[in-house]
Amino acid sequence: MSRVHAFAGDALGDLDAVGLVAAIQDGEVSIPEVVEAAISRTERLQPELNAVAYVAYDRARAAARDPRGGFFAGVPTFVKDNVDVALMPTQQGCDAYRGTPLAADGDFARMYLSTGLVPLGKTQLSEFGFSPSAEHPRLGAVRSPWDTARTAGASSAGSAALVAAGAVPIAHANDGGGSIRIPAAVNGLVGLKPTRDRIAQDKVSRQLPVRIIADGVVTRSVRDTAAFLREAESVYRELRLPPIGDVTRPGRKRLRIAVHTGGLGRACAPEVTELTVKTAHLLEELGHEVEEAAHPAPAYVPDDFLLYWAMLAMMIVRTGRRAAGPTWDRTHLDNLTLGLDRHARRNLHRIPGAIRRLRRLQAVSAGFHRTYDVVLTPTLALETPLVGHLDPTAPYDVVMERILEWVTFTPWQNATGDPAVSLPLATTSAGLPQGMMFSAGSGGEATLLELAFELEEASPWASIRGPEPLC
Repeated sequence: MSRVHAFAGDALGDLDAVGLVAAIQDGEVSIPEVVEAAISRTERLQPELNAVAYVAYDRARAAARDPRGGFFAGVPTFVKDNVDVALMPTQQGCDAYRGTPLAADGDFARMYLSTGLVPLGKTQLSEFGFSPSAEHPRLGAVRSPWDTARTAGASSAGSAALVAAGAVPIAHANDGGGSIRIPAAVNGLVGLKPTRDRIAQDKVSRQLPVRIIADGVVTRSVRDTAAFLREAESVYRELRLPPIGDVTRPGRKRLRIAVHTGGLGRACAPEVTELTVKTAHLLEELGHEVEEAAHPAPAYVPDDFLLYWAMLAMMIVRTGRRAAGPTWDRTHLDNLTLGLDRHARRNLHRIPGAIRRLRRLQAVSAGFHRTYDVVLTPTLALETPLVGHLDPTAPYDVVMERILEWVTFTPWQNATGDPAVSLPLATTSAGLPQGMMFSAGSGGEATLLELAFELEEASPWASIRGPEPLC
C-alpha cells in the first residue's frame, strides 16, 4: 500500500481551515506564505494523485497580495471542474471538447469565493460526474492518498484527494449521487451533502426536473464544514428551510437513530456491516436510542434513479455540439457515458414515470423521519476498489453492475433532497478509511453537525500522517 501526503512544517502545517484563519489573524503566518505553501504542496502531490484539472497559481498569488474579505480570507482552496469560475474553463472531466476561460463566476462560485477562499485552480472529476471513480483513458485516474493503487472516489475525487493529502484544508465538492460523501468516505474526510436548495447553485443544476445535485465542501474536521455552512448561509439563504446557524459543539438532545446495512436492493460486505454495527454501539454508549429498521426506499428506486441518471447523459450526448461548440467530438466520450445514453434512449417511454416517482420520495422520507431523527448506514457497501475496477472504458454492463454493488446508499438523499454526512469513523482491516453516513430529514443539517461534533470528540478519526515519507 503506497500512502502519500504533503503535511510539513510550512505555513500550512497540519491546520484545518478554521485553525488557519486564526493563525492568519494572529499574525503567525501571512496569506502569501499560506498560498505559496499550498501551491508547493499541490505541485508535489500532483504526479502521485492526478487531482488537478486546471491551475490558476498566478491568480492565487495575486489574490494573496490583495485578499478579499470574508471569514476564510486567504485560505487556499480548489473548485471542482464542473462549476463556472471566471477566467477558468469548465471542462467537466471530459476531453470531448475544449473549454475556454469564462467571463464571469457562476452562482455557486460567486457565493463560494465571497467567503474569502482563494482558488488555486480546478480539480479533476469523472466524465461529467457520472462515474463514482474518476478514471479516464486519456486524462488518467485520480488516486487516493491513502493508497495510490485505489480510486479517490466519485466525481469530487480531485478535491478530496488534495484535502486528505494536505494540499489545502477545504475544497469544493458537489453531489448528484454521492459525490461529496463517497470521496469523503474513501479519503478519511468529512463530507456533508446539504438539503436541496440550501446552497446557491449554477443555472443548469437549478433547471433539472428532479434537482438531485447539491454543492458543498470536503474537509478534515467537522468545525470546518460547520463554518463553511454558516458562512454560506450569511451570503445565500433559502427562506423555506430552517437556518443552520453557528453550530460549534455537540448537541444535548439524545436522538432516535435507525440503522440499516441493506437497502436499495444491495447488501454490504461483511466487514462493512461489522464496522457499521460498531458505530451503532458507539451511538448507544453515547446515550442515543438506536434500532435496526428497514430502508424506506421503495423497490423501484434503483431502476428509476439509474434511468434518471441515464437521461442526464442522453441530454449531454445529444446536445453536446450545441453546448460545447465546434470542438465537440463524441468519439472521445467514454463507454459509461455512451452506455447511459443508450439506456435512456431504449427506455424513453419510462422516463416520465420515473421522474414522477422520484419526486414523490421526498414525502416518503418525511414520513420515515417523523419516527427517526437520524439514519445510520455505511456510506459505501464495499471497501475502496483498485483503480481499473470501475474503468469507464470497460463494457457498460460490467462497469454498471460494479458501480451498483459499491454505491448502494448515497443516491437516496439525492432523490429525496435530504441532508447527509459521511464521517471517517471506521477503518478496514487493510488500513483504509470506511465512511459512516448519517442522514436527517429536510433542513436537518444542524442536527447532523451536532452529532458529528459528538462523534468526532468520542472517536477521533485516523490520520493519514505517519512514518511514511512525504511525497
